[in-house]
Amino acid sequence: MRPSSSPSDGLLGGLSGSPDVDAELGDVSLLQAMLDVEAALAQAAADTGIVPPAVAEAIGGRCRAERFDPAALGRAAEAAGNPVVPLVRELTAAVPEHARAWVHAGATSQDVLDTALVLVTVRALGPLSGHLDAAVDAAAGLADTHRDTVMVGRTLGQQAAPTTFGLKAAGWLTGLVEARDRLRQAGAAQPAQLGGAVGTLAAFGPAGPEVAERFAARLGLPGSPLPWHTRRQPRLDLAAALGGLLVAAGKVALDVGLLAQTEIGEVTEGGDGRGGSSAMPHKRNPVDSILVTAAARRGPGLVATLFAAAAQEHERAAGGWHAEWEPLLDLLHVAGGAAARCARMLTGLRVRPERMRANLDVTGGVVLAEAVAARLAPAVGRGVAHDLVARAAAAPSFRAALLADPEIRAHLSEAQVDEALDPYRWLGSAGHFVDRALTAVRDVPR
Repeated sequence: MRPSSSPSDGLLGGLSGSPDVDAELGDVSLLQAMLDVEAALAQAAADTGIVPPAVAEAIGGRCRAERFDPAALGRAAEAAGNPVVPLVRELTAAVPEHARAWVHAGATSQDVLDTALVLVTVRALGPLSGHLDAAVDAAAGLADTHRDTVMVGRTLGQQAAPTTFGLKAAGWLTGLVEARDRLRQAGAAQPAQLGGAVGTLAAFGPAGPEVAERFAARLGLPGSPLPWHTRRQPRLDLAAALGGLLVAAGKVALDVGLLAQTEIGEVTEGGDGRGGSSAMPHKRNPVDSILVTAAARRGPGLVATLFAAAAQEHERAAGGWHAEWEPLLDLLHVAGGAAARCARMLTGLRVRPERMRANLDVTGGVVLAEAVAARLAPAVGRGVAHDLVARAAAAPSFRAALLADPEIRAHLSEAQVDEALDPYRWLGSAGHFVDRALTAVRDVPR
C-alpha cells in the first residue's frame, strides 16, 4: 500500500499532483476499489446462480472502506506479498457466517488488485480529462487570438525565420489533442481481470465465462477475451498514453519557460503571488512551466518500469506484476498534476506581441535571409543566391549590404529587397495550419 492517504500529502506531493486526481489514487480509494471488486465478484456469481442472492447482498454490504484500516492492511500485506490476502481475511470475518465461504470465491489476488487498479485509473481519468480539456480550450484560444501575431521561429536554439505565435499555440493544441485522444482510447479499453488461480476459472465450472462477463458488467468495465494475468498490453497502452500526455504538456511548458526568459520576455505566466524567490525580491519565476517540465522528466522512468515489468513468466508473474503497482499510481499522479498545471499556465498566459516583434527585428532582417535568397534564386540559381545572401548576412547591416552588392542589385530592386524583408510576406501557410488545427479540434465532440 502507498505510505500516505493521498499522493498529494506531505511536503513534496502537492508540487507534482492535482488534488482532485490524487483523491482517486490514495490508499482509501484503492481499498474501496478492491472492495468494489469483491462485491462485484459475489454479485456476478449470484447473477449466474452460483451464489444465493442473499449471500451476495451480505458480502456487498460489508464492502465499505471505512470498515477497514488501510495502514494495518498495508503492514499485513508484507507477509503475503500483496494487500488482497489480508483484506480477504478481514472481509471474511466481517460478513455473516453463512456468507463467509463465498467471499473471494473463484478469484485470485491478482484478479482483485488488477481490476481495482483499473477502477482507480478510470476514476482518476475523470478529473484528469477535465484538466486536459481545459488545456486544449486554452491552447485553442491562444491559437485563434494570435493567428497572425508575428514572431521569430527558432531552430537549434537560434533565430531562424518568421512564424506566428498562433502557429506555435496550434502546435501545442495539436499535441494536447493527440495525447487526449490516445488517453481516452487507452482508458476506455482497460478491462476487468478475472481468471482464478491460473487463468482457467476452474472454480466456476462451465459458468466461468458468463461469470467473467457479468463481473465486468457489474463494474462498468469492458471484458477481456481471456484473462490477461501475464499479457499486459492494456496496461502498456495506458502507460504509453500517460507518457505521451506528459510529453505534450512538457513541450508546452518548455516553450513557455524559454519564452519567459528575461532576455526574451515574449510571454509571462499569470497568477498573482506566484513565482517568488526566497533570495531575490525581483524574481517572478514561471512556476507552472517548471513543475510541468519536472513531471515530464519523471514520466519516462515510470513508463520504462511498466514496460520492463511486462514480460512475465508462465501463468502468473513472480515480481513483474508486483513492480507495476506504485509506478502506475505515480504515473497517474504526475500526469494529473501536469494536466492541471498546463491548463492553468495556458489559461493565464500573458502574451507580449510587441516584444515578439522587437525580438524578430533585433537582427536587422537577417532572419529573412531565406526569403531574399528565394527571390534571387530564379535569376542566379539556388547555390549562388545562398552564397550572396550569406555574405550580406555577415555584414554589420544586412539591408545595406544587400543594396550595396551589385550582383544582388542586378536582379533585385530596393523595393523588392524591402518586400523580401517584410516578415508578413514570409509566413507561408502558417495561417492555414492554424485554421486547420482549430477546425480539427472544434469538430471533435466532447
